[in-house]
This record gives sequence, C-alpha cells and structure tokens, in this order.
Amino acid sequence: MEYNLADLFESVVDVVPDREALVYVDHPGTGAERRLTYAELDAAANRIAHHLLDSGLTAGEHLGLHLYNGIEYLQTVLACLKARLVPVNVNYRYVEEELVYLYNDADLAALVFEGEFTGRVAAALPKTPKLRHLIRVGDVPEGAAEPSVAPVAYADAEAAGSPARGFPPRSADDLFIIYTGGTTGMPKGVMWRAEDLFFAGLFGGEPSGEPVKRPQELAERVAARGAGLTFFPAPPLMHGTSTLTSFIAFNYGQRVVIHRKYVPEEVLRTIEKEKVSSVSLVGDAMLRPLIDALNGPLKGTDLSSLFSVSSSGAIMSETVRAEFQRLVPNVLLLNNFGSSESGSNGRATDDSGPEKGFRLEVNDRTQVVDPVTHEPVAVGEPGRLAQRGHVPLGYYNDPEKTADTFFRKGGERWVLLGDMATVDERGIVTVLGRGSQCINTGGEKVYPEEVEQALKSHPDVYDALVAGVSDPTWGAHVAAVVQVRPGAQAPTLEEIQSHCRTRLAGYKIPRQLVITPAIQRSPSGKADYRWAKAVATEADTGGTGPRTAR
Repeated sequence: MEYNLADLFESVVDVVPDREALVYVDHPGTGAERRLTYAELDAAANRIAHHLLDSGLTAGEHLGLHLYNGIEYLQTVLACLKARLVPVNVNYRYVEEELVYLYNDADLAALVFEGEFTGRVAAALPKTPKLRHLIRVGDVPEGAAEPSVAPVAYADAEAAGSPARGFPPRSADDLFIIYTGGTTGMPKGVMWRAEDLFFAGLFGGEPSGEPVKRPQELAERVAARGAGLTFFPAPPLMHGTSTLTSFIAFNYGQRVVIHRKYVPEEVLRTIEKEKVSSVSLVGDAMLRPLIDALNGPLKGTDLSSLFSVSSSGAIMSETVRAEFQRLVPNVLLLNNFGSSESGSNGRATDDSGPEKGFRLEVNDRTQVVDPVTHEPVAVGEPGRLAQRGHVPLGYYNDPEKTADTFFRKGGERWVLLGDMATVDERGIVTVLGRGSQCINTGGEKVYPEEVEQALKSHPDVYDALVAGVSDPTWGAHVAAVVQVRPGAQAPTLEEIQSHCRTRLAGYKIPRQLVITPAIQRSPSGKADYRWAKAVATEADTGGTGPRTAR
C-alpha cells in the first residue's frame, strides 16, 4: 500500500464501514437531504469509477467537475481517484470562452456537469475536440441547446457501474490537479502527486498532531478513534479548500456536511441541527453574513457544538473576528494560510491585525527567500514565501510558468509562492501581500491586504478591496472600493483617510474612495482585484470617484 488517496480512503472504509461519512443538506427542514455511510459512499464511487472505465476512459486521462456542491461532486472525485483518472475542478461561473480555454488547457476527456450549465457546455463543446464523454447531474433548463455529444444521466451512469472495487493497483504518483481561480490572470492547473498532496494539503492524516509514518497507520488511527466530529466546508467544492477539507475529514474517519450553495441562515441552521464541530470558510465575505444573521433572524441559534471556524484563501479581519467572538465566545477562530501551490504554510498569530500586520507561525517547510538567489533573506528584509519538500510537480501545460515557480535546492523540490513577506528574529513571518497586486506609489510599495484590514475596522465599512489606479504624479495612487454596512451612512474620503491614518503610514492612505453596492468576489469569497481596479479606474477617469491629492 502506498500513499494513494483512493487506497487511503478505502482503508478507512474497511475499519468504519457503518459510520456516517457524508451528509448533503439542501435546506434544513425541507427534507431535501441525503446521508451516506462510508460503505455506501465507497460503493457509490465504485459505480461511477466502473462506468468511466467501461466508457473507454483510461488511467491518466482528465475529467472535469463542472458542478455545484453535492454528493455527486465528492463521489466523482473519489471515482476518479479509484480509476486512476485525474480530477480537474471547473469554476461554475465561467462562460463559454472561459470554459473553452479551461477544457482545452486541461485536456479534458470527460466532464461531469450540472444540468443548469447544459447551454454553456453545448456552446463550448465544438471547440474542445478532446472532450468525448459527458455525464449530466440534474435537470436541463427549458429551451437549453443540447451538446453534440449526448450526455449520460448521472443516475444512469451510477446504476450501470459495479459497486465492487476490483481496480488495478494504484500509485503514490497518481495525479490530482487543482486549477487556480484566475483572478489575476488565466487559470493554471497545479499538478499534485497523491503522496505530496496527502502530506502538504491533508496534514498527513493528522491535522492536529504527528502525520502518519506508514499508509496503514491511517486506518489504525481511525479504528482507535471514535466518531463525533462533523466538518462543514462552506465554500464551493470547486475550490481546493473545500475539497481538501472534506478529504481531511475522511482521513480522520469523521463526517462531512455540505450545502449546494452558501446561504448564511441555512449554514447556521445546519450547524445547530447536525451538531457541526468545525466550519471552514473564506474570509470576511463569508463570516460577516453569519454575524448579520446571528444579530438578526437567527439570533439565539444553538452553536454550542461548534469548536472552530477556520479561513483560508482570504483572512478574517481583526474587526470581524472580534464581532463573531462576541456572539460566539467559545469558538476558536483560525486564520490558516496556504495556497493551491503549497497546501498549508501556517497559521496567523493571535496578535495578527492592522497594527502589526498579518503575522504567521509557519511550518518548518516554509521560508522567506530571495526570489532570484532562492537563499533565505535577512531578518526584516522583504522576500518571497517558498516551500520545500512535498510540493506540486508544476503547472499543467505551462513549462515556462513552471520553470519560474518551481526549483530544486539542497536535493529537494521547492515552490516559490506569490506572496511577499518578511521574517523576524523569532521566525514569525509577516505577509505583505501578493507581489502581483503590489501598488507602487511614488516609489513606495503598498500591499492591498494591509489597507483592506484598516478599512474594515471602520464602523461603517462592510467590505472593501484596494487597487492601484494610474496617477500622473505618483505612478499609481491607492484606491479604496468600499461596500457600506447596511443602514450606515457612506463615509467620505476624508473620514476614511482620518480613520486609516491611525493605523497606516501616510503613503498607504487611500487617495480615492469609490462606494459600491456590493464587492465582487469569487463564489468562495476570494478577492477579485481585476474588478476592483476596473471600478476604481472608471470612477477616476469619469470623475465619479472622490479623490484628493497627497
């Protein structure tokens, strides 16, 4: 037995077959839910895996998952791993041209898609010649054009496949591809070996202790550990965070609860009904609506089962964390830090916030290095975060970007991440922000995340993004795109500047303020900086965005 994700899952199934593994809740109280034990989920995944192989797909070919959250998503991922096919996540927001790009870039041979997306799939299919097998989940919208390749209904595919295992031997080298969101460029497929992903992204089967030392040890630990924990990945499964959270729970022999879409009130009802232990989400964009619901229609919801709320992909700001802590004082709030290219890097310190910056206790595989020499930087000097050991093989279909990002040093593989950072004498890392989003204003560097934290501490600011806008004097100026808290008066630029001056150096203060009805983010809550820059630029050139000189 190797560190193969399907082998490891099956080893857990064999020791706790009757334990509840997966619960899908559409809307609590409506009866629209499904529950599968480990044995039932295993058999369901086997059926889809056999259907895929019986349909002519072969080991190493790529299958896209163009789906909302549901049993079918995780069932299909497991089916791919069992059949040695490569699962590829597809952003369900993408329209025709974006889908054509991703289907082709990922070399998809098969696609499992939501019936709602039939028209988009049909439009993209003629331009994606390698895509030859389609499986559709759910109903087709009235009047939608049908794809030129006839889709198989998911229920029919499941019914046709054998529930038994009977698969050829697998390998620790089997691939798992995670496509990045593409908010700062075209999406890229990060290629993970199963063993590397198990240790870097799934904590080696032990999120709160020592990783396993043998593959067989995973099941031994599960057999010795009781049930009782329920993990609730709230973001879309199409983003790596939620899928990996689900597999962390499976490797721990515990239960996973999922919703089709993120609806804050329903999330709280499910936490109460299913006695959820741990919720994972993405930053303020998901946490703040929970606060609003707890202050309003869901006031008094019993959250006594909840032990932790964790965020990755975007940070929970100090202000929003404090609001939630006031309402749910016994819950541990964790700002985890990682990426599609690194898995987990570390966790924010308790004093992380606008005053001291976003500070991390990193694992022993993470360093701050010079981006050219790849040597560790001196204390206080800016560099790039990098991680060694269990890292991806590179970007699929992009050797140039792979060469820029991945390197070897000291006999180990390394990945150079996009985040700029410094390190102090104690090894605490302060993350400055993504280098690609850095604003150069008059020769000074400003990282949007730092300014956003300060903005969110203003009592009338509900959400905010920061971007650089071209400036004839300074090269670029800092622009704040702000969503005002419901019922609050929109702050003026002068009020925002006065507030930020108590938390930021003068050159970081926003010189432009744009009030928007809503901040645009990905479905998981990640920032859309291209949108923010476009909104601020349009307001600036059109004269609709208030701005003052420095």
